Amino acid sequence: MLDIECHAILSGYDRKTCWVHPRAGAIPRPGQPPVVVLTMHAMRLSGDDVFYPICDMRTDDGGKSWTGPREQAEAFARRSAGEGVEKGVSDWWPAWHAASQRLLGIGHTVPYSDDNIPGHAVSRSTAYAVYDDEAGAWSPWQALETPFPEEGAGSVQRLDLPNGDILLPTYFVLPEMFNRGIENRWYSQFGSAVMRCRFDGETLRYIEHGNELTLPADGNMHPGFVEPSLTQFQDRYFLTLRNTRRGYVTSAKDGLHFDEPRGWTFDDGSDLGNYETQQHWLAMPDALYLVYTRRGADNDNVARHRAPLFIGQVDPERLCVLRDTEQILVPNRGARLGNFGVTPISPTESWVTVAEWMQTTPPDPFDCTVCEQYGSDNSVFVVKVRANK
Repeated sequence: MLDIECHAILSGYDRKTCWVHPRAGAIPRPGQPPVVVLTMHAMRLSGDDVFYPICDMRTDDGGKSWTGPREQAEAFARRSAGEGVEKGVSDWWPAWHAASQRLLGIGHTVPYSDDNIPGHAVSRSTAYAVYDDEAGAWSPWQALETPFPEEGAGSVQRLDLPNGDILLPTYFVLPEMFNRGIENRWYSQFGSAVMRCRFDGETLRYIEHGNELTLPADGNMHPGFVEPSLTQFQDRYFLTLRNTRRGYVTSAKDGLHFDEPRGWTFDDGSDLGNYETQQHWLAMPDALYLVYTRRGADNDNVARHRAPLFIGQVDPERLCVLRDTEQILVPNRGARLGNFGVTPISPTESWVTVAEWMQTTPPDPFDCTVCEQYGSDNSVFVVKVRANK
């Protein structure tokens, strides 16, 4: 079993906004703990995905103390897109890019009109920015140019290759949605693919992408594959994908061209129970793990069953989770834990970062006091996961 150590680094909120999407990047320092920069948003509780400019926290001593949150408004302020629409960034994930010696953050743009997501179609794209360690500030976000009419690498786990190239999973609106005149395309049919990109320390450039992974449309919101995450274990690449009804997994030899996805299961063949939310990877030298939420854990009180947050070892040959290895990373305290990150700290230690998202189930999803009844208070957790020696 893994050694798990859970810490709340921040707690409490004003019932108007809450912290969401905490994800961290580690800047290595020889002979010292890495500098860890954790980014997150304040989100308006009375709306649907209304995020404000990214803030960050920082630790230089292995998580014993943290500074912040500090708003990075200059870098992540919303920008006018014309016709009363502004664009900001969300679903951010910073990660160290060793070849350029830069902390590179990637997410996607999100449109707002009157501080809400507009009902009409407004294109989205992948966004990125670079962290200046000495200044403690991010560069102004930029948009990645790709051949997709509309795509965004939001909440995805990327993989950097030894030569510096970046394998960046993304998801995109299928072309037929444009042809059918769908009003709000971002809530239409999606496909996923892995892009190979190149980063020179300042500019991120698209090079190519692999096969496009799709599912037939079934009329549900967010059909298809979204929020894909990538890792490498031994000599193979593994991709996990969010879907409305269940999580999916696939693998590839080259990191670009993947087999047909299959639904996630436990090793006894039963459904894993993950649906309509993310899953991400945690890789150790001798084992591969999946971090996820699922049904069937005495958790009907949580929206989309997004708590507790679990980790389980993956059988890389059978592409399933070994049920007997499942452990709880963060318990169910009434708030969802579905939007999280995984950060390698050393070959044998990774940190899982997550916040209590203080929205609940219908009929009044914005009533944060329902979450509070179970003990949640918008705590931001850092969970240190270590391989047992």
